[in-house]
Amino acid sequence: MILLSLIAFVCATLTAAFIVRWARDHAAAYGHGMPQRFHHGDVPRLGGLALLLALGVSWLLGVLQSAYGGDPGSLRLGPWVGLWMLALLPAALGGIAEDMTQRLSVRYRLALTGASAVLALWLLGLQLPRFGIEWLDALLAAAPWLGWAVVLLAVTGMPHAFNIIDGYNGLAGMVALIVCLALAHVALQVGDRGLAALLVTTAAATAGFLVWNYPRGMLFAGDGGAYVWGVVIALASLSLVQRNGEVSPWFPMLLLIYPVWETVFSIYRKAVRGISPGVADALHFHQLIYRRIVRGVFHDDESRRLLMRNNRTSPYLWGFTLLTVVPAVLFWNNTLVLMAFCALFVVSYVTAYLAIVRFKVPGWLRH
Repeated sequence: MILLSLIAFVCATLTAAFIVRWARDHAAAYGHGMPQRFHHGDVPRLGGLALLLALGVSWLLGVLQSAYGGDPGSLRLGPWVGLWMLALLPAALGGIAEDMTQRLSVRYRLALTGASAVLALWLLGLQLPRFGIEWLDALLAAAPWLGWAVVLLAVTGMPHAFNIIDGYNGLAGMVALIVCLALAHVALQVGDRGLAALLVTTAAATAGFLVWNYPRGMLFAGDGGAYVWGVVIALASLSLVQRNGEVSPWFPMLLLIYPVWETVFSIYRKAVRGISPGVADALHFHQLIYRRIVRGVFHDDESRRLLMRNNRTSPYLWGFTLLTVVPAVLFWNNTLVLMAFCALFVVSYVTAYLAIVRFKVPGWLRH
């Protein structure tokens, strides 16, 4: 597992370096008037290509090692890993195509992530076996299609949830890294070493990308990177619950409540204003943090000042994420506690959002 992680890290780092050096021309296609743009200059948005290549190489070597090397780590990486890659490809390639052309509409990207969800159902047999609530479990037993619907919703929606929070250097990448390691930790706790290996290699590839993304912002993940993270994490979350009965289905829910609730809340506030959910805006939680909390950046160079404010925004959200990740890891098999923390997060998020909008932020948060 350590060797595969090292390979994923090196592959992602070197591929990202090549992109930074040779792929700047395509970056000019990204409009300067986009509301979610918080940087100067043309920065390549092909971090997803580096992630996808690193995962492909490390996962393939893991399968070959398990088949011909005696499987010393008891990872049992077999043909099912190839099926994961097949399920990942439609969403990942669609995101990369959008990053290169800026011409793939939200409708087509949603269709491609939906195709990944259908492949997950068909090739991997993914199913949500339980909700952890007695009456819902009884309903699920009577109507198994509800479990399929959850799989479709999770695999289709999670890539777009990561895309929404991908607004500042290191934000989505660090959230993905933390979530992958948390999922891997619980997978190891229940003895699912194969799943843990895929997650650790994903975290290592993400770390290789972050070498170029944070703090200097020389490469962005783009839609492709967000879709890679979203699909892999959705597949891993569902597989962990399906394959291990002791893991509460609310464990991945709490683990991912930040990007999930950010998406739900964004859809709600846009609907209230009569705006399509597919229209980009600058009112996400991380964007409000950037505008109204991050202070004290003084520099004569406007680009340098913008970069420094960009970099100072992400740590606020890393801390916010850890507030859910820590209890999720501690209580991964306790449904009631996990549900309580999910509710607490929703209340805390809405309270914090309203406080920032109304300029009622405590002074200590602005320093």
